[in-house]
Amino acid sequence: MRADHNKQVRSSETRELLLLTAERLFAEHGVEAVSNRQVSEAAGQLNNSAVGYHFGSKEDLVVAMLRRHAEPIEQRRTEMLAEIAGSTELRDWVACLVRPPIEHLASLGVPSWYARCIAQVTTHPSFRKLLFDETFTSRSMQQGHRGMFRLVPRLPERVRQERNDMGRLMVVHICAERERALHEGTAPRRSTWESTASALVDALVGLWLAPVTPRRAKPAHAARPKPPPKRAKRST
Repeated sequence: MRADHNKQVRSSETRELLLLTAERLFAEHGVEAVSNRQVSEAAGQLNNSAVGYHFGSKEDLVVAMLRRHAEPIEQRRTEMLAEIAGSTELRDWVACLVRPPIEHLASLGVPSWYARCIAQVTTHPSFRKLLFDETFTSRSMQQGHRGMFRLVPRLPERVRQERNDMGRLMVVHICAERERALHEGTAPRRSTWESTASALVDALVGLWLAPVTPRRAKPAHAARPKPPPKRAKRST
């Protein structure tokens, strides 16, 4: 029994090491550029197929990495939603969408790679849908969006979708930039994850309340001038 327990502990530690290594490599080089074999080697595994053994495909590895962070974020957002139930303040609902992942990033310390890794996955042609399905469709996210949209002025569907995309990309890439600056030691001294969260909430509230430029009707095409009549040829 003890041998089995020790084996399980070693397996769990190896999985954690592989996930951390993959996160770092994906953040530094992009998802496409890093193979499962490279992750195994960088994690110091003698078996170059360690990722395949513990996770399966690269897609399985990415899913495991996302789920590793999703639980604490989901828990914190659920707590915040319970605290603001019934609120009529748009900022409260936007904060529930923004602050939980940023608080999680702050808890990771320096250096961390998760925000930059997410930014890389976001730009990957196939993994971006996987990221959306795993992260942006959770129960708490859906609840937060429902509460927010009750307080947002009625928008055309195309505008609503555009602003949703803008907001998501804003959060992802601003967090990635701060994480990079912290890693490189170039972050402003007075800047904190808390101030970053507040700035994003301010910006997103403004984004959702911004007026919509009305579409102009396309001008009717002016009738093309008729070509001048052809002159009759003179007979010689």
